[in-house]
Amino acid sequence: MLKTTVIATAIALGALAAAPPAHAQSKKELVTKVLQLQQTGIDNVGRALAGQTSQRVLQAAGQALPRLAADKREAVAKDVQDDVKKFYDDVEPILRKRANELAPATLGPIYEERFTEDELKQIIGWLESPVSKKFQQADGEIASSLAQKVVADTRPTIETRLKALEATLAKRLGLPPAGAAATPKK
Repeated sequence: MLKTTVIATAIALGALAAAPPAHAQSKKELVTKVLQLQQTGIDNVGRALAGQTSQRVLQAAGQALPRLAADKREAVAKDVQDDVKKFYDDVEPILRKRANELAPATLGPIYEERFTEDELKQIIGWLESPVSKKFQQADGEIASSLAQKVVADTRPTIETRLKALEATLAKRLGLPPAGAAATPKK
């Protein structure tokens, strides 16, 4: 009797183990979930691109400030900061939105290629495991890949706005517009 119960239990457990879960997630669904969990990181790609561009502009303007009369520097510096903040506030949502639009097509295939379904499940659970470390190592390259796509895709829009900002700053700083030949002072 005991032998029959053990065999019946083993058969039942085997059947349960072989049966698929009520709702097995496909690899694409798992990748979608990983992308949802990476939302902050994707948003940060857009923010970082806007911040880096704004920072470069501020540095260039900062180098030109000493050329101004001392009594005008503080006011012009404040205006430059305001202009750059306005530029950042203008382009950051564009870059963040585009990063989110490009992420599924850019990152999804990379996740699908590099990770198995089981690994994606472990990432979703965010366990401290070798798989998690593998994901973190790949994450920098993946983010760089998205950043490159966002830059390429938004270049015309951002460059137009960047040129407008540079022209405004050049005017504020008393510099010739970009591309204009320097005219000697009389």
